[in-house]
Amino acid sequence: MPYIYTVAQIGNDIQIAKQFLETNEVIGIPTETVYGLAANAFNDIAIAKIFEVKNRPTFDPLIVHTHHIDEVRKFVTDIHPKLLALAEAFWPGPLTLLLPKQKTISDLVTSGLDRVGVRIPNHSLTLDLLKLLSFPLAAPSANPFGYISPTKAMHVDKQLGSKIPYILDGGACEVGLESTIVGEEDGQIIIYRLGGLSISSIENVIGSITIELNQSSNPKAPGQLKSHYAPKVPLFIGDLAELEKTHSDKKIGVLAFGNYTPLHQHTIIKNLSPHENYTEAAVNLFNYLREFDDMDIDVIIANYLPTIHLGIAINDRLKRAAWRI
Repeated sequence: MPYIYTVAQIGNDIQIAKQFLETNEVIGIPTETVYGLAANAFNDIAIAKIFEVKNRPTFDPLIVHTHHIDEVRKFVTDIHPKLLALAEAFWPGPLTLLLPKQKTISDLVTSGLDRVGVRIPNHSLTLDLLKLLSFPLAAPSANPFGYISPTKAMHVDKQLGSKIPYILDGGACEVGLESTIVGEEDGQIIIYRLGGLSISSIENVIGSITIELNQSSNPKAPGQLKSHYAPKVPLFIGDLAELEKTHSDKKIGVLAFGNYTPLHQHTIIKNLSPHENYTEAAVNLFNYLREFDDMDIDVIIANYLPTIHLGIAINDRLKRAAWRI
């Protein structure tokens, strides 16, 4: 079991963060996507603590974070030319590349797979921290496994503050969705997880790609499990008006996008973006689900966004959050 701390220290001192990481502790770190639960990617004891703190199945791989492409080359064996083009175009940023790993990356990080997810986060505080370290950081989202991803330091503290010693506070996440995961198989570029980098942006750089969103219990890449991002309050997806009628005897939270007026006075509405801005919706998604979870409501209802831009990735998160209903 992980060590139980009385309370996590929250601050923006990268020297303190460095000290904890160098003693194989697990800490919370900010990125532009969501907050990560970080530990030394080269140390199996530290990696095991991540799984313990998150209560995360060991078959779900972790993403490794570093600060420069030259650092990436130290623990991967090859970078396909098209993947390199994506790295040059979008790093630092919400892009994870699935690359063949060297032995310095253990099977515990990759869940026995021969490729490792790697990215360079676009957050100045975390980049400064990574530059101080002699090792990269394995960092899945800083939430209990299967629960809503955190976009603020206070979210990490509320969920995991008694299990980790330090949370590096870098403010609210600018993107609010996990990174897009891209890899290569037999010369074909494949998106394994939709995220903060849009499909169109990727295709503008390297041309057409394939989408393979595996939702089994044996994923090829991080974030592919079917049950993920789920709030505790049941979430239903469909036509909002019809869902309001179906659950008219319950206390309802509506997760809307664009113009929507609730049918009942007792309905609570949170609008991802009243003006249908997809970036704004991505930033608000996890935060609003979390706020609903803290309210006295019986159900959450939502509708899918149009399948363009980041709407595709947001719909993917909504589907995984509601799969069990």
